[in-house]
Amino acid sequence: MALVDTGKAIGAVANLLIARLGKVAGVSVGRPEQARNGPRLNLFLYESGFDATLRNYPLDEGQPPPLWLVLKFLMTAFDAANESDSPEALEVLGQGLAALQQNSYLRFAGEGINIVAPLADNPEDLKITFDTADSDLLSKVMQGTDEKYRYSVGFQVRPVMIAAAEPASYSLLVGINYNAVPPGIIGEGGIKLSVIPSLGPVISTIEPSKFEVGAVVTIKGTDLHLSGLSVSLGPIDLPVVSQTTDTLTFEIVSAVANGNDISPGSYAVAVVQTLPTGKRRPSNVLVGNLLPTLNTAVIAGAVLVDSLDPLKRFATINLTGVLLGKRDDDCFLALYRDGETLRLLDNFTDEATPAPPPRVPAQSAKSLEMVSEESVPVGDYRVIYRVNGQQARSSPVISLTP
Repeated sequence: MALVDTGKAIGAVANLLIARLGKVAGVSVGRPEQARNGPRLNLFLYESGFDATLRNYPLDEGQPPPLWLVLKFLMTAFDAANESDSPEALEVLGQGLAALQQNSYLRFAGEGINIVAPLADNPEDLKITFDTADSDLLSKVMQGTDEKYRYSVGFQVRPVMIAAAEPASYSLLVGINYNAVPPGIIGEGGIKLSVIPSLGPVISTIEPSKFEVGAVVTIKGTDLHLSGLSVSLGPIDLPVVSQTTDTLTFEIVSAVANGNDISPGSYAVAVVQTLPTGKRRPSNVLVGNLLPTLNTAVIAGAVLVDSLDPLKRFATINLTGVLLGKRDDDCFLALYRDGETLRLLDNFTDEATPAPPPRVPAQSAKSLEMVSEESVPVGDYRVIYRVNGQQARSSPVISLTP
């Protein structure tokens, strides 16, 4: 989608609210006194503001930030006689509140292009929160000869992005002659660096900063072409895959997954030069984050019923993967569903082993035995797994159903 479509975002939010509330009753948008043909819900956009937490938040670093709006609505209900304060109207209003609460995160997947196009580029989830609509607010909004005081409920939608359609400006690429028509590649001939005697490698960035076993990681800096270089990741050394003057790559080799040398976590990363004397000259350090790899999460044995609540279940969950953590590491598992975490668990038993032996490699399997006090409502859950503050990229689904 194009950023120019975000200019229609306010109307798209109104249409999205109509789609969500339309399952309860008819929906109109405008001043409450204009509502007709009840029973229905009326939405009135009475105020907007700018999100203070995102005021200077750009879509891309170094670019001007877009507008981040907070839209404030009043929702009023009407019965078949177009009255807003009758028991029938209040029933419709309660149903509308339940629909908004159910859609506290406004999803627009599957909606029409008039809704998707203006909202698809918004990197933030649209969130509904309820506001206090006291008598002072309602009296100020509902005033005039044709208006009367009507009981209403206030809520807001945030953050709604409106961005300029102009193209972003970026720095020109090094090694390109932009004075030629068309621009030509001149490579290292366009690089002008002062040369000084080397005191060893200096590193500035690491990409990506989070990586799993098997990943190839790029380090940028100066004097990375020197001989005898290796990369230290916490307690282990890793071989260099390729190197140039300002770029070096290394691989998180599978040998580190033996489970004994290192666990997931945040570690100091340095490029180390081994001198002819055998001494090691390290660079400055950056932080690299070694992630666990979660391959499978499965229910072991039967799913058990909570004796105190027959609608809840618990079970033993077996995990397999790479670098799932040692016994003294900070490991926990979260059961996630419907936008929230229902249970955090860390009571891992001994690492799972195949039958018969030999044992699986260390940190490649874990078993978590839930107890009845940790039971959760029946349903499917995503398994989120973290070790020493680092979260596995994969989140398998398990089913805690009868």
